[in-house]
Amino acid sequence: MIRLHTVSRIFTVTLLSTVTLLCGLLLAQQQQQQQPPQQQPAQPPSADQDPKFFVLANAVQTPVWVYDRKGNYVDGLTQEKFRIFDNGREQNITGVDVAFAPISLVICVQANANVEKMLPAINKIGNLIQPHILGEAGEAAVLAYDSRVRTLQEFTHDGDKITAAVQKINPYGGSRNQDMIDAVSDATHMLQSRRRDNRRVILVIGERRDLGSEVRGREALIEMQLSNVTFYSINMSQIMEKLTAPAPDPRPDVIPPAAMPMPSNTPATPTTVMQAYGTQGDSAQFMPLLIEIYRDAKAIFKANPVDVFAKGTGGEEFSYIRGRGLEQAIEDMGEVLHTQYTITYTPNNADEPGFHPIAVDVIDPNAHSVRSRPGYWLGAK
Repeated sequence: MIRLHTVSRIFTVTLLSTVTLLCGLLLAQQQQQQQPPQQQPAQPPSADQDPKFFVLANAVQTPVWVYDRKGNYVDGLTQEKFRIFDNGREQNITGVDVAFAPISLVICVQANANVEKMLPAINKIGNLIQPHILGEAGEAAVLAYDSRVRTLQEFTHDGDKITAAVQKINPYGGSRNQDMIDAVSDATHMLQSRRRDNRRVILVIGERRDLGSEVRGREALIEMQLSNVTFYSINMSQIMEKLTAPAPDPRPDVIPPAAMPMPSNTPATPTTVMQAYGTQGDSAQFMPLLIEIYRDAKAIFKANPVDVFAKGTGGEEFSYIRGRGLEQAIEDMGEVLHTQYTITYTPNNADEPGFHPIAVDVIDPNAHSVRSRPGYWLGAK
C-alpha cells in the first residue's frame, strides 16, 4: 500500500508539472502573437534612384484661364461649367477655386554682375509684390542665386521685409555662373512645406540662361508639376529684340483643329489643340517638345529653360527693360494670378505611368478658348 501511494503521488506531481509547463508555453506563445512585428529600419534610396519618379499624384491642381473671342478673361464660372480630362479620361472635379486661395510665392533673383544695372529697379519689388500679387493673405520668400543659392528671407507677409531682403543682394565678387535651375529646385522644396490649399508660385527675375546648375531641368520640371507649382519669369534680357522686331504677318491657320496631331487618348478639339500647341495666337508646338523632355533629351533645356518651365507648369514669361517696365510686368503677373481658376481633382488613372496630358473644356457661351498646364509626368511604382 505504501508503494502504491508513493507511485500515485509521483504520478500526480509529474502530471501537475507537465500541465504547468504546457500552460507556460501557451501563455508565452500568446504574448508573442500579441506583440507587434518589429519594423525594419527604412533603407535610404541608392545613389542611382530618384524618389521623385516614384511618386503618384494624390491630388492634381491646374491653373485655368478662360478667354472670350476678344481675348478678355471670362470670370464668374462655377464648377459645373468645367470638364477636365486626364490622359483621355474624364475626372471628378473636387473643387474649383476662383483665385481666392492665398498665394505662397518664392522670388528667385539672379545675383551676379550681369544684373548690376537692374538692381535699382529690383530693390523696389517688395512694395510691388505685396499689393499686386500677395494681397493680405499671401506670403513670399526670397532667394538669390549665382554659383550658389542663398535664402535671403523666409516666408513673410511683410512687403518691407521682402524689399529689405532684395537690397541685400551684392553682385560683386561672386561667380558669373547663374544656377537658375538649382534655385528653382530649392524654391520648390520650400513650397512643399506650405499649406496644400495655397497656390504655390515661383517667380524668377533674371536671364533666361542657366550656367552651372547641378539639378537637371527635367527633374526640376517634374518636381514642380508633382508639387502643383506654377512658374513665372520676368526676363531681364533680349527684350530689345522683341520691341524692335516687326510684327509677324497675321496669317489664318488653314489646318482645321481636328487635323492637328494630338497625343494618344486626347480628343482633337479646338480647345485641346489650343492648349497643346500654344495659346492666344502662339503657334509654337510645345506638347511634342514637352514629351521629348520627358524622354530625357538633354539638349532641349540649354536654349531656354525658362520657357519650358513656364509652359510646362501653366505659367508665363514677362519682360522689361527698366523702372516702369518691371512694375508693369509685376502688375501683369498679378492680373494673371487673380483671374485664374484652380481646378483640383484626384486622378482615377494614377496607376498609368508616363505623361498625362490635361485637357479642360468649359461649357459656357462666352468661353472661346482655355489655357491650362499641358500635363504632368508620373513614374512607375
